[in-house]
Amino acid sequence: MTQLNPHYLKLQGSYLFSTIAQRVRAYKEAHPGQEVISLGIGDVSQPLVPAVVQALEKATREMGQAETFRGYGPEQGYEFLRQAIARYDYQARHIDISPDEIFVSDGAKSDVANFQELFAQESVVALQDPVYPVYLDTNVMAGRSGGFASGRFEKILYLPCTQEHGFAPQVPHAHADLIYLCSPNNPTGAALTKAQLQAWVDYALEEKSIILFDSAYEAYITDPALPHSIYEIPGAEKVAVEFRSFSKTAGFTGTRCAYTVVPKALQVYDPDGGAHALNALWLRRQTTKFNGVPYLVQRGAEAVYTPQGQAQIKQVIALYQQNAQVILNAVAQAGMSAFGGQNAPYIWLKTPAGVSSWEFFDTLLNRAQVVGTPGVGFGQCGEGFLRLTAFNTPQLTRQAAARITQLCR
Repeated sequence: MTQLNPHYLKLQGSYLFSTIAQRVRAYKEAHPGQEVISLGIGDVSQPLVPAVVQALEKATREMGQAETFRGYGPEQGYEFLRQAIARYDYQARHIDISPDEIFVSDGAKSDVANFQELFAQESVVALQDPVYPVYLDTNVMAGRSGGFASGRFEKILYLPCTQEHGFAPQVPHAHADLIYLCSPNNPTGAALTKAQLQAWVDYALEEKSIILFDSAYEAYITDPALPHSIYEIPGAEKVAVEFRSFSKTAGFTGTRCAYTVVPKALQVYDPDGGAHALNALWLRRQTTKFNGVPYLVQRGAEAVYTPQGQAQIKQVIALYQQNAQVILNAVAQAGMSAFGGQNAPYIWLKTPAGVSSWEFFDTLLNRAQVVGTPGVGFGQCGEGFLRLTAFNTPQLTRQAAARITQLCR
């Protein structure tokens, strides 16, 4: 008799966004002809910018010629892309990250999910609440969660992110081995300050913990005082791994390219207290389980860093930032409160008093034909909120905003 991994049975229901898709599909089937506008799942609406498309086309032609064809590439990523990332995303900000500390992948979601494989099953995991579901679910699958009761897993160290503290997680008194931080945050849109991140780095140095830092939305930061990378914080190179993505900055959601930074100074310990370089361990994992991102996709990602690519991508990001302002203005006109949207593409809408997240989701869908994401789907502290995204087209965003205003007046 073949037995399954019992920890999969601890997963709560279906994946959040699958549940939303099922509800929307059922609504459309029951109401044919109704136009439903999604401000829910964080997929982008703008196409790849011309500089990227041109690079993809050129690389595709290379793949069609025997002299320039490439098969398997280096698992860590081609040197040309890793050099561009190191130069423009880090060294330009006076951060000492080298190409051999960068690992190109097919998505930050994949990397965040896979990285926990490197750590012992008994590792204590600290998660923001509300939280991007992948952080939690992959650790449940790995057997780190314990049992589930009263809406929470018994072995997970939850870090409440409430309005009282500006939706920022507070450093705990308890020990954590793995700390997942996302800034700017998905779903709340809150961005951590240098002082807040310094407190976390100091904690990790003291506890010999590892911070898994998701900065997929750093390009949306508008406040010059806010850090774009955790490596702007002294000591972070000794305790932090950073995940970034081209999906929401350069429209690569359908093309798949991201990268993870693992500094050489970062160490993890065996049961006897012996230190091991996490960079080498992640490289070993990637060379075993991953054959690399396609050459032509990496050439497209490289084009992001050209002058033309940078100018074009900034226009796209500005479009999404303007969408966020349209949504924030509509929510304010409707007399409701919302957070985020200033340094992130997410708006964290507070539902009317006494209305739960799923109830407000249903209200928006059935009465305004607008889709959001129930905050409680991200954790207990998300109850009473709804996440809206700025990634739809400007026209549909304006229509959705008008519907929200009309509904809630």
